[in-house]
Amino acid sequence: MSQFLTTTEAARHVRLSKATMERLRVKGGGPDFLNPVPGRVLYDVVDLDAWMWSRRRQSTSETKAA
Repeated sequence: MSQFLTTTEAARHVRLSKATMERLRVKGGGPDFLNPVPGRVLYDVVDLDAWMWSRRRQSTSETKAA
């Protein structure tokens, strides 16, 4: 697997839809991404994994970590 993934590949990696990844990119709160040239978005696998681990919770009543 390449270290840098397209939006579709990144969505598959974190098991979300492409639309969700795009929405997170626009509204914020998603994983960091690279924009090497206009119209091209890439995600680093390391950033995707770190973002997923940062969302880890032990209870549905937990709030976002500060």
